[in-house]
Amino acid sequence: MPGDERIRIVIVEDNKVFREALELLLGLRSDILVVGTISDGEEVVRTCKKLKPHVALMDYRLPGLDGVEATRALRDACPEVAVVALTASANREEMNALREAGAVATLTKDRELEEIVATIHEAARR
Repeated sequence: MPGDERIRIVIVEDNKVFREALELLLGLRSDILVVGTISDGEEVVRTCKKLKPHVALMDYRLPGLDGVEATRALRDACPEVAVVALTASANREEMNALREAGAVATLTKDRELEEIVATIHEAARR
């Protein structure tokens, strides 16, 4: 990824308020470009093929495919997209399942925005 290019991200989150807040907060940054938001795990592969993000911010609990299944499908279809998983709980089984499916990082949703942004940057460099 060239140094002057913004990190393209897709937000995969079924909670409308949280999704819109993330989109707004990340959209204010000069280093990140939110290219799309979706609320359903089943849309993830089609969306990422179309929008070509560097990073997908993936919720764990989603309708249709859950975060683990959606991460696995995305890694198979678009291996160049790094997945950063977001989960409401710090449940160790959930975190491990997300990593095993191919997430490069897992964060709980209560983390500070700067930590989420730093993790997005780390994922984009992989």
